[in-house]
Amino acid sequence: MEFNTSLLHGRAVGGYANHSTLPHISQAVEYQFETAEDAGKAFHHQSPAYAYSRVANPTVSALERRLAEAEGGAGAYACASGMSAVTLSLLNILKAGDEIVSSGGVYGGTLDLYADLELLGIHTVFADSMTPEALEPLITDRTRVVFGELIGNPSLRILDVPAVSEAAHRHGAALIVDATTASPYLAKPLTMGADVVVHSTTKYISGSGQAVGGVIVESGHADWGSGRFPALAKFRKYGPMAYMIRLRTDLGENFGGCMSASHAYLTTLGLETLGVRMERICRNAEALAQALNQLPGIEVNYPTLPGAPDRELVRGELHGLGGGIVTFRAGSRERAFAIINHLQYAIRATSLGDVRTLVIHPATTFFANTSKEQNAAAGVYDDSVRVSVGIEDVNDLIEDFTQAVENA
Repeated sequence: MEFNTSLLHGRAVGGYANHSTLPHISQAVEYQFETAEDAGKAFHHQSPAYAYSRVANPTVSALERRLAEAEGGAGAYACASGMSAVTLSLLNILKAGDEIVSSGGVYGGTLDLYADLELLGIHTVFADSMTPEALEPLITDRTRVVFGELIGNPSLRILDVPAVSEAAHRHGAALIVDATTASPYLAKPLTMGADVVVHSTTKYISGSGQAVGGVIVESGHADWGSGRFPALAKFRKYGPMAYMIRLRTDLGENFGGCMSASHAYLTTLGLETLGVRMERICRNAEALAQALNQLPGIEVNYPTLPGAPDRELVRGELHGLGGGIVTFRAGSRERAFAIINHLQYAIRATSLGDVRTLVIHPATTFFANTSKEQNAAAGVYDDSVRVSVGIEDVNDLIEDFTQAVENA
């Protein structure tokens, strides 16, 4: 099946109660057992029975199966938020004394998380660029994870997944990719060599700003039993599934960052139209970027524009589509604010991946707690504006941004 068909008719779809076309919303917290012995087996993960919704929930499980299939993974774990997914994906294989090698141009919330992990004895080393040449001198015998974003938010740099995964694996490290800004429609990092992929499902997968969530999807082919990952020592007997089994039966259960059943249901609804929305969003974003590029005093960043540094990677990894985010520099913070404030259709809001076009000033919002050096690595400056393009008629968007620039 091709992508859109598989979202509706794939192996993970179906088997729902009463032959429904969608999973039911199981709001129950607890589930009853026929015998005390059955309860014991469930709590020791010796049976597939549901016991408690913090551990597993039928509605959430149905979404996990569909997300694993959409990403080409062996298993998925749904979380309460995208940041919960990033946090658990790292802590599942890290302990005090371990190191992460990360792009410096990642999302501001991830940078804040790295600072918190330092307090737990987990150190992050930042690469100037996510290339094998830049990573090679940074990876040590304490490196457990190389972490990068498939499309940087908001730098819009593209991660060369095959090359970076080869560099990480050569040293026994795992590659975790945050693919939120691409979605499975544009690329599936697990099929290109990544070991784990994470998403904030709040964004493109849900698609309408109606459900907070995150997901961790594991490839099923990583060498978790190599001894390189002491945090997985008790789970090495499960071979390539050691990561997912620890996440599901130990770390995720104990941290309690589970997705709610109602949000899992809403995310399932969004997932079914992901491909259709992403195609429209990407076409709109490219057209808007080209139009903005013609306006005086506006410096546009979009991966498919002439001169963009990663155009070849866009062709090779993202099927020629540059994603749904456009960023531009306005010349000054005051002018950036004026442009944002003059927009009539674009909504001033902090998220991305919505059907509506959203606009934000990154330096004073989700990059407010990071240093100037970190902001520059992420492509964030005082005059930067980030636009998450929606599905509106693109001529209306172009007209709106043109008048905002002129009026500013």
